[in-house]
Amino acid sequence: MKKKQAVAEDAAEMIPSESHEEEENEAPVKAKRSKTEDAGGEEVVYHPVKLSRSDLYRPPTAEELNQLKEAESLFHCSLLKMQMEELLKEVALSERRKQQIDSFIQTVTKLLRTVPESPEVEVSDLSWLSSAVKVPFLLVPKTTKGKFHMTPPASVDLIGSYPLGTCTKPRVMVDLAVTIPADVLHPKDVVNQRYPRKRALYLAGLAQYLASSSDIGSMLYSCLHGNRLRPVLLLTPPGKDSSSFIVRVHACPPPGFFKPNRFHPQRNNIRTEWYTGLQTSQSESSEPPTPHYNSSVLGDLLPRAHLQFLSAVSSQCSAFADGVALLKVWLRQRELHQGAGCFNGFLASMLIAYLLTSHRISNSMTAYQLLRNTLNFLASTDLTVNGISLAKDPDSTAPSLAEFHDAFQVVFVDPSGHLNMCADMTACTYKQLQHEASVSMQFWDNPTVDGFHSLLMTPKPMIRTSDHIFQLCELVKLQSSCKKLNLLSELMDHSGNYVHTALPYILSLLQRGLGQRIHLLTHSLSPDPEWSVESEAPKHKAQPPLSFGVLLMPELAASALERGPPADSPKAAEFRQLWGSRSELRRFQDGAITEAVLWDGESMCQKRLVPRQIITHLLQLHADIPESSVRYVGAMVDDVIKTGSELPSTGEEESLLVVQSYDDLSRKLWRLEGLPLSITAVQGAHPALRYTQVFPPLPLKLDYSFFDREKTSRSLVPKEGKPCPAYITPITVICHMEGSGKWPHDRLAIRHIRTAFHIRLGELLKKHHNYTCRPCPTHLDVWKDGLVFRIHVAYHREPQVLRESVNAEGLLVVRDNEEAQALEMATIHKPLLTSTLHGLQQQHPCFGAVCRLAKRWLGAQLFGDDITEDTADLLVASLFLQPAPFTPPGSPQVGFLRFLHLLSSFDWRNNPLVVNLNNQLAATDYTEIKNDFTATRESLPVLFIATPKDKKQSIWTKRAPSVQMLQRVVMVAAESLKLLENQLMDSNQIQDVRVVMRPPLDAYDVLIHLNPKQVPLLVQAVDPPTVTFSRGIMAGNVTQSGGALPVINYNPVSLYMAELREAFGDLALFFCDPHGGTVIAVLWKPKAFIPVPFKTSQVSARSVVVTGEEANTVPNVEAILEDFRIMGKGLIKSLEARTEKWSL
Repeated sequence: MKKKQAVAEDAAEMIPSESHEEEENEAPVKAKRSKTEDAGGEEVVYHPVKLSRSDLYRPPTAEELNQLKEAESLFHCSLLKMQMEELLKEVALSERRKQQIDSFIQTVTKLLRTVPESPEVEVSDLSWLSSAVKVPFLLVPKTTKGKFHMTPPASVDLIGSYPLGTCTKPRVMVDLAVTIPADVLHPKDVVNQRYPRKRALYLAGLAQYLASSSDIGSMLYSCLHGNRLRPVLLLTPPGKDSSSFIVRVHACPPPGFFKPNRFHPQRNNIRTEWYTGLQTSQSESSEPPTPHYNSSVLGDLLPRAHLQFLSAVSSQCSAFADGVALLKVWLRQRELHQGAGCFNGFLASMLIAYLLTSHRISNSMTAYQLLRNTLNFLASTDLTVNGISLAKDPDSTAPSLAEFHDAFQVVFVDPSGHLNMCADMTACTYKQLQHEASVSMQFWDNPTVDGFHSLLMTPKPMIRTSDHIFQLCELVKLQSSCKKLNLLSELMDHSGNYVHTALPYILSLLQRGLGQRIHLLTHSLSPDPEWSVESEAPKHKAQPPLSFGVLLMPELAASALERGPPADSPKAAEFRQLWGSRSELRRFQDGAITEAVLWDGESMCQKRLVPRQIITHLLQLHADIPESSVRYVGAMVDDVIKTGSELPSTGEEESLLVVQSYDDLSRKLWRLEGLPLSITAVQGAHPALRYTQVFPPLPLKLDYSFFDREKTSRSLVPKEGKPCPAYITPITVICHMEGSGKWPHDRLAIRHIRTAFHIRLGELLKKHHNYTCRPCPTHLDVWKDGLVFRIHVAYHREPQVLRESVNAEGLLVVRDNEEAQALEMATIHKPLLTSTLHGLQQQHPCFGAVCRLAKRWLGAQLFGDDITEDTADLLVASLFLQPAPFTPPGSPQVGFLRFLHLLSSFDWRNNPLVVNLNNQLAATDYTEIKNDFTATRESLPVLFIATPKDKKQSIWTKRAPSVQMLQRVVMVAAESLKLLENQLMDSNQIQDVRVVMRPPLDAYDVLIHLNPKQVPLLVQAVDPPTVTFSRGIMAGNVTQSGGALPVINYNPVSLYMAELREAFGDLALFFCDPHGGTVIAVLWKPKAFIPVPFKTSQVSARSVVVTGEEANTVPNVEAILEDFRIMGKGLIKSLEARTEKWSL
């Protein structure tokens, strides 16, 4: 090869050199060395590839054209494809891991081939087995016929995902099939559990022999997908590799040993007489069929045939293994991949094989396309109605699809035509799978959603996916359910597993009862039990509680009335049978007389739990499951925002009262006559008017004996020695006046005109409606319906006037400033946000309650000043507007959990959070926002929220939070989420959801404890006080107008906080729960304690320290603490200095 260096006129591809010989022959090209390479690693030299002219301009190959076309048609998914490729590298097994597995498999195979023989005994005789090893089987009934002896296996083969190349991390499971020799079995062993018992005995014999070997690490028994008839032996390697993979040993009969037609779903293989121990006169033909038992035994006959079939399909499609791996990751994130009746990796492989063999997808497709098409098929195909079969030409004895549908809820037939691979799956699990596939397809095509994260990286635990959850805690109660539902033959079919027997019937009962109220009913998949080889097989009740999830239809779920058919309709008897004594005849306003059920519920928080009443009633009536055994986790967290002792409420009714009163005031303002300029708009700008105020303002009736009357302004002032009066929130209303040439162009003159408008508005409202009003230069307070509305008159050009100034040369200069921004925020942005979020509340009834929970948590954890009310509302709005991979929250609790998850898992450093209010942003806007954000990241707020009206600045988070505070919010949110989810799902933990609302105070330097008597919002505290104080309020109906004006917006705690920040904001940070907090937490700023040179102008709150000739000043902590006491005299109860950080 000639020695010349190619000059890259065209873009030449750069590749690393493959050998040192080539390096010598090629002209050397300098490459930068990394430090690791200098340290001794091999240097990788890059050099141009020399291509002839014909090669450079060669037409693209079919594969390259395919890739180009794909990138063009699926442009928004090109990044998604690259991310998927990286993910596949992550889940694939490394070569080192494969070598470890191969070595261990060889060791185990050698050991298994040397299993010693034992003499033949009766199946029920366990004398040959040592007491240290138990049989992995529940022997119910105790005995069955047959002989058994131990002998080495006929063959040991790898089956399942590992030889197929579809085995993935994190839980690496390698399947090993051990063939039981034919002389151990008998052709009639399919009857009365003889074969499953021999299989379990054979596994116990293997376990006994392997227990003596030092080449085996730990040994456990388990069940294949929760099926107790199919126990397996789990082996791990010894030493440090023990957790890297598990070998699962299956005992199987020799291929073809049993005739497949014996396992027809309409055949019986468990005799009633044997199972019950009672004499019956039933002939074999009249015995009930045992389809589940039959499929369990048949499943052991076919694993090798299935492996051959999948290997043949896989060899035709290069992306098969990767496609299966992606589908397995998708299933794992949705908790559908393991447990009883799951959609496991084997079914995933078979489904892709079905799509390939039926030519619905092509062998040349990429893994990305395989996943997409498989999800599309799942979303559009209902296997509970139209089953599918892999059998090309089944033999004449194979059952038809209709026969499979009669016996099973979900039908997917294997290549032999005899086995339904979805025999254990319930219809609800398949419907969940279908729903998840459908949701995935919706956001996959949405260019505004991060498809990769939503699809494959976001876990979807039941607690965060379902709106309401309930658990059956005492599973033993399902025995009486089987009796009540008359399920003896089904119990025989499931070999006594009453949990799996009763489950489909309970699900269909609940589905009927909940009907239109729910979108989806799901249930947890019982995990595969694992137990030591030295202990007995666990009982059916020894498993975690059975959890059920409900996705609600928001508009129907909270209806307290269940209206049935007319009294004379044939369906009326069916309705009465379903609802029992709760059903009654009712006459309605339209004259109809129908059956109906009326559930308890007056307030919204009670109506939200109507599904709970339905579920507990139906389970008690039809399945003998008492209410005490049902644990309903639908609204536990709601307690922290609940008010009212007689009629509990979570704020919906109070918010509605405020909105109605505001609407009335708005109409009256519009109709006012006698103003120099007309009103162009009246807008609410307060969280209560968008249903998101944590504790909405309550209409108050004042107790005049509590107050003295101040004569000049007719205001009420609390008497000396009385507790602080009730806090009265002013509800902000912006009143825009029309533009006119008469408005002045001077900022001071505009303010004076606005004040005149406040006075005139007050006079007119007093004159026409007798409202007590108090005008001020900045606003007008109106006392109406026991509420205070604070009206701000606004002029649309005022912010522009504030930006204008005249310089020394007399030129007009327009410069943005904080005053103008604050005015725009108050008069333009906040009213717009309020009206937009009010609209969102109308679409999603639980939006307001989620906001209230989120802000209650932020306030309780002392983050209320960092994540402001508007910011929190926008964060919650994003959960409803872009819920992927979930559906919009249907209950406050699930919304709150997702809020904590958003805070703790979103990448705030590298991504903007886009809140697409009113769906005004297109895909191009998202790209523009992302690009602008990336370009100017360093100058933007750490928590960046983009909205349609604010794409570049994030005006809501400009001032807060800081980087340090955001880090703390993220950390506390992650801990709160973990704690809360564990508590909600585990009934054994202390049930106190308020734990996540109690802030950890050990991080703070000083705690200022306040006098509860002077904390006006004390009743809103996380832990309600034992002692309450009279705050000048009476019970009873409020007057609509007139009366003296009370003290408005007076909260000593927030006023004291403002004073502390003004005086000592450069030295410390101050935190307090705005909702009844009785502690102010103080954190010293580290930089404030660095000694600075003495200056007479900077000795406030500092003491002088002289070292040698230098005089420095440091903060005088003792004096500062004394100042805290003096400033808060009467409000402070005690002051606690927690740390010594500040002592020098």
